[in-house]
Amino acid sequence: MTASPELGIPRAATPELLKSVFRQHAAGVAVITAQRGGRPVGFTATSLNSVAAEPPLVSFGIGTGSSSWPVVAEADHIGVHILGEHQQELAATFARSGADRFGPATDWNTGPEGVPVLGGVLAWLVCRVVARVPAGDHRIVLAQAVVGDPAGAGRPLLYHQGRFNALRD
Repeated sequence: MTASPELGIPRAATPELLKSVFRQHAAGVAVITAQRGGRPVGFTATSLNSVAAEPPLVSFGIGTGSSSWPVVAEADHIGVHILGEHQQELAATFARSGADRFGPATDWNTGPEGVPVLGGVLAWLVCRVVARVPAGDHRIVLAQAVVGDPAGAGRPLLYHQGRFNALRD
């Protein structure tokens, strides 16, 4: 295989190549939450996708080694929160291993279906989990929206080149 001068030299697919390619992809930032036995869990996700409008379905990926996975694996409902550019620290907290994600610094309440709902977000949904699809060391979770609120104020938080970013005018 020869490379086009505009494209560079192709490399064999590896985890490092995949990560390098996706650093070029700007993604919205969400926090996924769930609760079981009074124990709330949550994690930052950039893999959130709108799957279908009818019925209203979303998907996201979660690593099976994640501290949140045991609860998400059993949860009937999950929360999806779209973060604003003012919430970089919240995104970092939910991305950091061992962080006190639901400590005093986090604005949250128990919402519909017992799901932790974060305050100050641009939008949120509570969704019923309909499938968990094996995908390597992850699971793709498909969930149907049950209730939500799109009325938060602000602009979206983005993730690009390994950093949280804001939209530029």
